[in-house]
Amino acid sequence: MQNRPVEYALLGVLALLWGSSYMWIGIALDTFPPATLIAIRVALASAVLLVIMVIQGVRMPLDGRTWRLFFVQSLVNSTGPWLLLAWGQQYAGTAVSSVLNSTSPLWVFAFSYLILNSGQRPGTRQLFGALAGFCGIVLIVGVGALEDLGQNFLPQLAVLFSAALYGIAALRGRHFAGMPPIVPATGTLLCSCLVLIPMSLVTDQPWLLSPDFAGIGSAVVLGVVCTALAFLIYFRLLSTLGAMGTASQAYLRSGIGVFLGVVFLSETLDLETFAGICLAIFGVVLINWPGAKRSKPATPAGKEVS
Repeated sequence: MQNRPVEYALLGVLALLWGSSYMWIGIALDTFPPATLIAIRVALASAVLLVIMVIQGVRMPLDGRTWRLFFVQSLVNSTGPWLLLAWGQQYAGTAVSSVLNSTSPLWVFAFSYLILNSGQRPGTRQLFGALAGFCGIVLIVGVGALEDLGQNFLPQLAVLFSAALYGIAALRGRHFAGMPPIVPATGTLLCSCLVLIPMSLVTDQPWLLSPDFAGIGSAVVLGVVCTALAFLIYFRLLSTLGAMGTASQAYLRSGIGVFLGVVFLSETLDLETFAGICLAIFGVVLINWPGAKRSKPATPAGKEVS
């Protein structure tokens, strides 16, 4: 039987790691172009996970079917959404991007009715939780952010599509049931390297860059902590909390960002933001409430389902 308090704590850690990644990305982008930064991120994370696998004596699968699963997962879990978000956020704006990128639990709910059978679909309580969490994000970011919707249609669509890809990635986690979390985490990131490193070499010519210490340090933290460690937690939670439960960390990220600002940057917490944080947490609680239906991994590892 899984220790649910531990899993909920890991959900909070995952939200903290991915929520703080925006700060590290912002610092590193002063030194590295987006494609190169993402390539460094996945390369460092892959190297760290491979070292851990060697130490633990864990072997990667060698069959082609499993690696095809890894490659598709890399497209929807890292390569695709990270590139879309990096491009879209430059033009869509941070506030509206935060709202659009937090819709992954809603996408999980919607896609589950297209992909999963009736016994695995999330229930009404999880739908209410997803809607409550989304409303909380709108309050945290500010209702005024919604006024910008549609003004930069293509960039905003790219950010929204990145959230949809995260939703698909969470549902595809059932393909890796039975694998140690480090195996799909490493396989996914290695496949991302195959796309992102050549793209960086062609588009950015990174050998001509002169990165500063802050940029290098931020890229290292982003790769080792916010990616390698985060992916280990992510694939574990997919097998314990399910797709909806894991995706609900999207609602915690903004609240954690506000909390860090209050604690470390002496920022103020207004009533609207506080209400949004409470509503987002309430949504996460509803999604993960033990009595609610949760999508559970059902497909054995290595068996691909269209």
